[in-house]
Amino acid sequence: MNRSFDAIIVGAGQAGPSLAGRLTAAGMNVAIVERHWFGGTCVNTGCMPTKTLVASARVAHQVQRAAEYGVNVPAGVTIDFPRAMARAHTVTMNSRGNIERWLGGMDRLTVLRGHARFESADTLRVNDETISAPRVFLNVGGRAAVPAMPGVDDITYLTNTSILQLDTLPRHLAVIGGSYIGLEFAQIFRRLGSEVTVVEKQSRLIAREDEDVSVTIRQILEAEGIHVRTDAECIAFAKHPDGATVKVDCTSGAPEIVASHVLLAVGRRPNTDDLGLDKAGVHTDKRGDIVVDDTLATNVPGIWAMGDCNGRGAFTHTAYNDYEIIAANLLDKDNRKVSSRIVGYALYIDPPLGRIGLTETQARASGKRLMISKRPMTRVGRAVERGETQGFMKIIADADTHRMLGAAILGISGDEAIHGVLDLMNADQPYETLKWAVPIHPTVSELLPTLVGDLQPI
Repeated sequence: MNRSFDAIIVGAGQAGPSLAGRLTAAGMNVAIVERHWFGGTCVNTGCMPTKTLVASARVAHQVQRAAEYGVNVPAGVTIDFPRAMARAHTVTMNSRGNIERWLGGMDRLTVLRGHARFESADTLRVNDETISAPRVFLNVGGRAAVPAMPGVDDITYLTNTSILQLDTLPRHLAVIGGSYIGLEFAQIFRRLGSEVTVVEKQSRLIAREDEDVSVTIRQILEAEGIHVRTDAECIAFAKHPDGATVKVDCTSGAPEIVASHVLLAVGRRPNTDDLGLDKAGVHTDKRGDIVVDDTLATNVPGIWAMGDCNGRGAFTHTAYNDYEIIAANLLDKDNRKVSSRIVGYALYIDPPLGRIGLTETQARASGKRLMISKRPMTRVGRAVERGETQGFMKIIADADTHRMLGAAILGISGDEAIHGVLDLMNADQPYETLKWAVPIHPTVSELLPTLVGDLQPI
């Protein structure tokens, strides 16, 4: 049996459902295929459950500091870990259910549950039937990478997915990987009561960021009692009666640690290895990412790729923007391109890191004449009033064009305040536009004009 549609969408992550809405509203008959959970990584194993846990962990941390604010909590802090996890699950289930109901009530949309695999460039098999369409959109997402480290198959390890199913608090959580996912979980579980050790192969945490960012983040985490082991060149695992032994080869510290739980947070890989892409003739790179052009089209006419599987930005907001680009070009006859996108992102430790554009390191390597301004959060009134003065703000500008090149705000509300710079960059305005703005006091954003006013050539 074969059914024909005007378009087929494989995957119901952040881009797929919204694209289905646009295509069906344009009069197309569309099939959307999902093999697992509606909502993709963000709803189920990423942003929503983890940031819900970040909120629980922040409350626990704030209660522990209550006396600093003149608030007495005589009973102290106790953690109801199952209830914290249940709260995260509720947020996920509500969002997932909303997406399912939305798609289920969409006119001209057929929802298929199963694993889709190409049989040709315009035909896919789902369960016992084939479906075909002149337009196929891939939104298949990604999953945690599990590298072939010695002994990894001899232990029971966690990923960002399975750690959300824990019902008891780890005694000692070893986080393998000192980047965004690993550091968020490290702080969450430390604040909820676990002993935590972060093991990172490189010489510093989140090495893609500037060194001052890495150093400050390490200081923030270590101040909360998180152990950080960098330069771990020979990571290996072995069974242990108390969980697992994690072997490290660091310049200092014990050569191994014993952990009750091990979280692998060493990167992601796209879900492209079981799609039958070879039968469709779709090209992938050495990582398995689907190769796309500036409009997110693959090398095969009529096939596009969106979200984590295309290697053009593994964020919820970039996946959604992928949908916007495709819909604008296909339905609105626009000319939107991925290369026009200015990508911002955040690291959701507490305080968070908001990032946009080039790092200082990248800017210096560009050969441009630069201007840089940096201010510690100790000079931000909102941070002082809240008693959260860790971190700093930094802006980098082009001395010739007076355009912003990048910014980092590591501190309270950094993930929100960074949008002032993002908006200016998207509007392609000179930094003087922000310099003469009149922001609200007292906020973190109110320091942006001051920060811009302090730009100095380097």
